[in-house]
Amino acid sequence: MSDRMKVKLLFFASLKERAGAPGAEMDLPDGARVADLKARLAQVYPRLSEALPTLIVAVNHQFVFDGDSIPEGAEVALFPPVSGGAVGPTIYRVTEDALDLDDLLAQITLPSTGAACIFSGMVRGKTGRGEPHETAALEYEAYVPMAEEKMAQVAAEIRSRWPSVEGIAIVQRIGRLEVGTPTVLIACTAGHRDTGVFEAARYGIDRLKEIVPVWKKEIGPNGEIWIEGHYQPQKGD
Repeated sequence: MSDRMKVKLLFFASLKERAGAPGAEMDLPDGARVADLKARLAQVYPRLSEALPTLIVAVNHQFVFDGDSIPEGAEVALFPPVSGGAVGPTIYRVTEDALDLDDLLAQITLPSTGAACIFSGMVRGKTGRGEPHETAALEYEAYVPMAEEKMAQVAAEIRSRWPSVEGIAIVQRIGRLEVGTPTVLIACTAGHRDTGVFEAARYGIDRLKEIVPVWKKEIGPNGEIWIEGHYQPQKGD
């Protein structure tokens, strides 16, 4: 008795070009889940890897998520988020380099851009929220490949909620950062200030704090401590 099953894959829009075909058959282990399928896709179709963070999957015409099982003989449709217009420049990366705000803004500015909202976090020397204390430096660490995939997902979520946003930049620094040093940048541009750039930038930093795997160690006069959050990822994150 075989412990493998076959499914029919259908590729749409840009994914069809990345895969080099409109469809294919794929062998998967019995009981495979959507996450297993994505992992297999990355192996068989390396050009699809960049699209995986925002990939939408439907099994037998129903949306499914990473933990959902795929039945034997299923028709699996793979497609990017439904387009609502042209997509502007998008920058997302984890870096050890200093953040150049002017350069990043220039990269997401179009001839039609008339407004930009930029959020930049930085290392505080004194913390007044909670128990007051002093900080000498922060040390940031990231699971870089996944972090950049999740940044791409955050950018896609911003575009789905605020279609008027033109350019998006999401950049996180890692390594040891001294007091006063910018640590993260979220920037959104649009034609006008009343088209969602404020809300989009706020959403971007809040979402980054939820799903992008970045951690910080606080270094102070009394020693070092890793700062952990509280958010637990949900289906669809």
